[in-house]
Amino acid sequence: MKDGTAPVENHEAAAWYRTLVEEVNDLATVIDTDGTITYVSPAVTRILGYDPDELIGHEGYEFVHPDDRERNAEAVEAVLADGTGSETVEVRFKHADGSWRWIEATMRNRLENDVIDGILLSSRDITDRKAYERQAQKLADEYEALLHNVEDAIFLVDVEEGEEEIRFEFERLSPSYEEQTGITTEEVQGRTPRDVFGEEQGAGLEANYHRCVNAGTSISYQEELEVDEGARFWHTKLAPVVSDGEITRLVGITRNVTDRVERERRLRQQNQRLDEFATVISHDLRNPLNVAQGRATLLAEETGNDHLEPLLNALDRMEAIVEDTLTLAREGNTITETEQIRLTDLVGKCWSTVDTGDATIEIVDDVEFQGDSERLRHVFENLFRNAVEHGGSDVNVRVGSVGGNGIYVEDDGPGVPVDEREAVFEVGYSSTTDGTGFGLTIINRIVEAHGWKLSLTDGEEGGARFEIDMSEDVELP
Repeated sequence: MKDGTAPVENHEAAAWYRTLVEEVNDLATVIDTDGTITYVSPAVTRILGYDPDELIGHEGYEFVHPDDRERNAEAVEAVLADGTGSETVEVRFKHADGSWRWIEATMRNRLENDVIDGILLSSRDITDRKAYERQAQKLADEYEALLHNVEDAIFLVDVEEGEEEIRFEFERLSPSYEEQTGITTEEVQGRTPRDVFGEEQGAGLEANYHRCVNAGTSISYQEELEVDEGARFWHTKLAPVVSDGEITRLVGITRNVTDRVERERRLRQQNQRLDEFATVISHDLRNPLNVAQGRATLLAEETGNDHLEPLLNALDRMEAIVEDTLTLAREGNTITETEQIRLTDLVGKCWSTVDTGDATIEIVDDVEFQGDSERLRHVFENLFRNAVEHGGSDVNVRVGSVGGNGIYVEDDGPGVPVDEREAVFEVGYSSTTDGTGFGLTIINRIVEAHGWKLSLTDGEEGGARFEIDMSEDVELP
């Protein structure tokens, strides 16, 4: 306008712009085409620790991290080339204390504007956001690594709460889940358990999902689920993911336990047959044996026949074999109920029931563990009896812990030759003429019934040392 009103309007606009940029939280900066800073708003002191006058006249590139300068320059060039557009760039800007802060800057070309002569940058500190993004990316990378490398099958289920009921939809399956079941993420994504597995099986899955949501914590269970690859039994742990106080997702980790379930089923059948066998021995063999022993004893009292003593010894040996056979049949069953056991108490009871003569015992460590105390009495009584029989009536026995996850029983007797150590656990093996050969076999069966492992090695003083490995991951034959 020729009447002079335009400069007044521009002056008012400039004052308005200046008031605006000085009051807002974002940092306002103006640079010329050479990148020289011509204006910085007071927010720079709060965000970057500088007084505005410290930056004016300097090139902005001086304060940008060397690795980010090329990206920053490209954004400036793009704004200059466009003329009216804008570009947003994230760079690290040097703080007054020497540290680097992440800045998000939106650039606008105002060269033709009478109010602001140059490129206007509206910037904000995003250092905390970048740190959060890095952490989130790290977690995402770890999550992906876990999902792709864990052997157990993993599945993710979305939880959507409607007005009347909760809807569960599969979100993702791990590669191991896909490999073990033949089901892919693409086939199940966005579909309900009933859509994927049918009404009956799907309802069973959803019942467990509801149980987890209602409990608000992780749950574990065994389920039967038929899939293409034939796997039927799974042990599953389900955990809720809580966001803003609401459960938005379920994470399931499941393991194919079909082989274990079938093995346990076979063991139960074997145990039933062993019980039947024990019953036959107990009633059909022991009773006539007792009658024969009683008659032979009476006959020995009435006559002095030299054949009666060998006969009685043979009958007593038969009785010992029957007793050991019954014990072997019954004690090999899988342990189902356990209790907290103190090693000192158990050893004390067992030592007092064995004819130990002048033998001595030393309890080196007093530990506690879970087990079946009645069956474990057979273990320690037999080990103590074995030590006295082979080490002599004055043998010294030591009991202690092994590495925090096992127990040992050793003596200072003659020990067992290396080439015989595996054979001693076989049924019928005995180094004495009057032994039944079942003692160590019984011990081994009871130990394995607990899920543990028994081994034989040298003691500290050259005798026999029996070690019971109680590790959870022990491998049994």
